Formats: sequence, structure tokens, C-alpha cells
Amino acid sequence: VLVLSGKGGVGKSTFSAALAHGLAADEDKQVALLDIDICGPSIPKMMGLEGEQVHQSGSGWSPVYVEENLGVMSVGFLLSSPDDAVIWRGPKKNGLIKQFLRDVDWGELDYLIVDTPPGTSDEHLSVVQYLSATHIDGAVIVTTPQEVSLQDVRKEINFCHKVKLPIIGVVENMSGFVCPKCKNESQIFPPTTGGAEKMCQNLNVSLLGKVPLDPQIGKSCDRGQSFLSEAPESPAALSYRNIIQRIQEYCEQHHFQEEKMI
Repeated sequence: VLVLSGKGGVGKSTFSAALAHGLAADEDKQVALLDIDICGPSIPKMMGLEGEQVHQSGSGWSPVYVEENLGVMSVGFLLSSPDDAVIWRGPKKNGLIKQFLRDVDWGELDYLIVDTPPGTSDEHLSVVQYLSATHIDGAVIVTTPQEVSLQDVRKEINFCHKVKLPIIGVVENMSGFVCPKCKNESQIFPPTTGGAEKMCQNLNVSLLGKVPLDPQIGKSCDRGQSFLSEAPESPAALSYRNIIQRIQEYCEQHHFQEEKMI
């Protein structure tokens, strides 16, 4: 499952981390989270793995494990300091993505979640090309409600159509804020053109759900903890769980159809 968005700062990595934790809650499933945001790797921090190193064995690089059934790989593990800048041209980035897919000893996986940088360029083309033989289940596209974000997300949807990448659906992040004291709801990012819901109707794409703003999400990410465990009853956690369930159902259906074709 690729997690995409045309715009930076809409919460792709936050969603990828929540999706990984949510899927790995089923101990019978093996889940991996691959961070291919080469210049801005935030997954090590969000998963509580900052400062971890990648070890090499006879079977390749070993992922860094959060739980027994949740492995993570990121360029962040290869840097001597979290503040180091990765100043690379396209071919070097593409080479590392290929290594992450080919040389990491992921083992048998049920889910591989790929967290991508913003845009529709080198990293996206590379991962789609390298995974083409494995049949990617699809992409989850993350947006926020305002038009400036939706504008870039439309480009991302267009990219998926052009490279024949199935779209699982769209997640609207930062969708309203409920004040914890007075319970009033405010639109921090007003959906002036109808938000993700209207865009999905226009482009015939599924809206997987809306995740409200919750300060606890940012705190959990900064601490490297799972928001789903820290605030299980919050509206945002319930929304995440519904979205994760829809993604699971989509993937199971996709595999069932592929097996029938074989």
C-alpha cells in the first residue's frame, strides 16, 4: 500500500505510522513500514526508533522492529545524526529505494506500507516501477480540506491513473477540530470548495474517511508512541480504525480477485 499526496505537511507519515500500528494490532499479521522520503525521513522519530542502526546479515539488511510483527526501514537509520541533510540527485535516491526493496530481509509479509515524499517525481516512479511485478494493491491519498491541498491531490490522482496504480481511496486529515473544553467544532482549514468529499465525487474516487485534528496525535508522534494505543476512545482514533478496516477489506478483496484470475 503506497501512501501518497501531492502536498507536503498534510500528514502522510502520521497516517502511515497509524496504519502500520493499526494493522500490526492483529498479531497474526506481519507488517512492514518502508519510508522512502529520502530527504525528510520522519518515520524513525514517529515510531520511537530514533538513533537505531540497521544491521547487515547474510540475508541482507535487517529491518528495525517496533513489535515482533512490525518492521521498519528508513534512510534515517543510515544517517550519523537525525540533523544530517541528504543532498542526493535522483539516480542515487532511486538506487537506495531499489536496495530497500531488494536487499532488506523483510521475511514473509502480509502488508508493506510505503510512506512517500510529496509530489509525483523520482521516488514515486521508482517504487511503482520496482513493485510492478508484485502487483501493488493500491494507493491511499492523504489531503487536508482546503483547496490549496486538494489542487495538488488532483495531480496525484492523475499520476495514479497515468501509471495504472489503483487508488484505494482518499483520507481527509485535519478535518475539523472539536474543543476539548466547550465541545464546539471549528474548521481550522475551511473546505471552501467542498473538501475531499466533493473532490472524490467529482473524480469518482472513494473517500475512506475524515480524521479530525487532535493535539494528542502530534504529541504521540513526537514521543514515538502509537496514538491508537494512547487515546483509543478519541474521535480521531475511531476514525483511523474505520479507515484502516476499509483498507484491510479492500486488500483482502483485491487478493481474492487476483487468486480467482490465477
